[in-house]
Amino acid sequence: MSDKKGFISEFKDFIMRGNVMDMAVGVIVGGAFTAIVTSLNEDILTPILGIFGGTDFSELKVTLGSGELAPTLTYGNFITAVINFLITALVIFFIIKGLNRATERATALVKKNKEEAEAAEPTEKECPYCFSKINIKATRCPHCTAQL
Repeated sequence: MSDKKGFISEFKDFIMRGNVMDMAVGVIVGGAFTAIVTSLNEDILTPILGIFGGTDFSELKVTLGSGELAPTLTYGNFITAVINFLITALVIFFIIKGLNRATERATALVKKNKEEAEAAEPTEKECPYCFSKINIKATRCPHCTAQL
């Protein structure tokens, strides 16, 4: 019985890990994104390309043999799938490029703010006895030797 409880506990831990949940969300969003790109290709781009090429890719096919039951190669669907892939890859490329640019800008801004904060922190203080400038970490003034 303890093996089952251990297995179930391990499985629950595996499922609840952040990367597994992230992957599940990615698959769901990817499916929705694929539907959008497919619609863009089939409903907008393919008809536009059909105007210039004079054909709709999805209707391209070759019948192998004769008769009603002869198999057909619908290579137009393959061309449509390739176009879908290329459009999807292009859109993902632009999204990743935009995210990378935003990340670089945010990193540069954080670095700049950190440098400004470090520059703003004082590195010297004034000795209360002789009023000389001394290192902020000093415990004794090097000029008047007063204990700080």
